[in-house]
Amino acid sequence: MSKSLEVFSDLSERLDYNLSDLRLYVRKGNLQQFSNYSAACHWHPDVEFILVLEGSMDYFINGQTIQIDQGNGIFVNSNRMHYGFSQEQIDCTYIVVVIHPSLFGEATSLARKYADQKFGTHMDDFLLLTDQTAWQREVLVSIKNIYAEMHNSNLQNPLRLLSLALSLCASVGDHVQQKEGHTDNEQLWTMIWKMTGFIHQNYESKITLNDIAAAGTVCRSRCCKLFNTYVGQTPNEYLIRYRIQKSFDMLKETNRSISEIAMACGFQSASYFTFIFRKQLGLVPQDYRKQY
Repeated sequence: MSKSLEVFSDLSERLDYNLSDLRLYVRKGNLQQFSNYSAACHWHPDVEFILVLEGSMDYFINGQTIQIDQGNGIFVNSNRMHYGFSQEQIDCTYIVVVIHPSLFGEATSLARKYADQKFGTHMDDFLLLTDQTAWQREVLVSIKNIYAEMHNSNLQNPLRLLSLALSLCASVGDHVQQKEGHTDNEQLWTMIWKMTGFIHQNYESKITLNDIAAAGTVCRSRCCKLFNTYVGQTPNEYLIRYRIQKSFDMLKETNRSISEIAMACGFQSASYFTFIFRKQLGLVPQDYRKQY
């Protein structure tokens, strides 16, 4: 199972790479571990590959939502807002491979310059991978291979891991295309990062829609539209999910009471926290703590 995501105030994610000297994240995960069967919306400079092993999942990338069926996968380009979820709250098992740009070499190297061009903001946000196309089928097999190598019961071969990671990136690099009508909108993304950042920094306190909108210097309606389009949730939905996600760690890793955790996560009372927790996960916080 993949470890919990650690998401910073600007929605960037800190990844717990498998090996300290090789910035490569290769793990299995499932949607059941997340609140409401939905991972936190996040971004990172790494490129990401997903292969669905069992079930199916919905996947949100920069305002678009697609479905990934069993046996298929997806490539997510660098610095894109994204997360996996299940609208029907049905579990899904998957392999995730995340590759940091440092593996392409120094900033001035030919490989790094090629990667920066192929995985830049002006290129495709994602590529859906199916077994119906030969090169995509090879990528899906490579995802399994890199997982097997990383989790080899013996010693991993770092050269093989690096070779497999670069091969994955080379394959999609051949097929990723420049987006039509692309325009950079740094101001728009700055608004989103400021508003989500405000939630991350103040989730313990009472937060209103006015507060969130003010953080992005936009009106309430503009705030809601930006969240729905680029985060895939309303501001309140994101706030509640973030609070619940924060409570997971406290329930698993501390002996704090339910009342203390409720207050620390911004809920007005333990009873309201329990109500929302049960609504999101189908069990009460005490039972979640016992399970994990």
